[in-house]
Amino acid sequence: MLAAGVIAAVPAHAGPTLDKIKARGVIKVGVGTQAGFFAPDSNGKWQGFFVDFGRALAVTVFNDPDKVEFTSSSPQQRLPALQAGQFDILLSGVTQTITRAFKLNFHFGPVVFYDGQGILVKKSVGVTKAADLDGATIGVQSGTTGEQNIADFFRKNGKTYKSVVIEDTNTFTQALLSGRVDALTQDGSDLGLRRAALPNPDDYVLLPERLSKEPLAPAVLGGDDRWLEIVNWTVYATIQAEEFGIDSKNVDSFLTSSDPAIKRFLGVDPSLGEAIGLDPKFAYNIIKKVGNYGEIFERNLGKGTKIGFDRGLNQLWTKGGLIYSPPFR
Repeated sequence: MLAAGVIAAVPAHAGPTLDKIKARGVIKVGVGTQAGFFAPDSNGKWQGFFVDFGRALAVTVFNDPDKVEFTSSSPQQRLPALQAGQFDILLSGVTQTITRAFKLNFHFGPVVFYDGQGILVKKSVGVTKAADLDGATIGVQSGTTGEQNIADFFRKNGKTYKSVVIEDTNTFTQALLSGRVDALTQDGSDLGLRRAALPNPDDYVLLPERLSKEPLAPAVLGGDDRWLEIVNWTVYATIQAEEFGIDSKNVDSFLTSSDPAIKRFLGVDPSLGEAIGLDPKFAYNIIKKVGNYGEIFERNLGKGTKIGFDRGLNQLWTKGGLIYSPPFR
């Protein structure tokens, strides 16, 4: 730890991505198509867990949660589209991997959702664990990490299976309903949502194993550190707010706090924001207009929704989970 004052504040530069966004007047965000995570409502307005982080980013840049344009992109199309500059960021449930970082030059922001690959089967098949699917036909979506994960699982366990690669997201579930495949494999959260949307969800079982780690994070094109840091600290602001106990309803009451850490975080003490070149009140604005991490989770995925996910690993580190923010200082 260096003594305070040893390192002078470095003037912040906007960076090419932020310059482009400000000139355009809107952030272009690539998303997927799964209710709870990202889907338009009956009025055509995008809603969802990842969508809210896009709105938080728009608040950081413009102090306006609506200055963001969401476009649905398939798992096969999303990464090439980001490389081609069609998006400023992907908030489409991309798994952070070393190959995507080094070979494809994608940089990742903080993990916003910890997931794991699961397997969904018909209850009538009578299996209770993944290893029971020896010789089964399993549907997997192309363009995802699931293809390699399922191959690794069966190879490691000395079992065989037949892979059916399905490109069209909309026909993925139909392959199981029609009997084209015996099982589907995908992120556990995705399969849970698909099962809940089926006419008779109790006829299907999400097997208990998770075959992989699937840390889902914002993805940006490498080469613009400034833009990446804006993404990072936008996400961290939502997490730090929850850790402080600050939410969209009580944030104003914290403006008179005597805690220096909270004063810096909310911009009451403007020195931090001024030093890094952001609006000193960017964290306050995010929490006031979008909410903290816990609010975002519960509003879109939590127990009060039809989806009803537990926080699990996506609980704050102070409560046994993995969600953690570096200090705002």
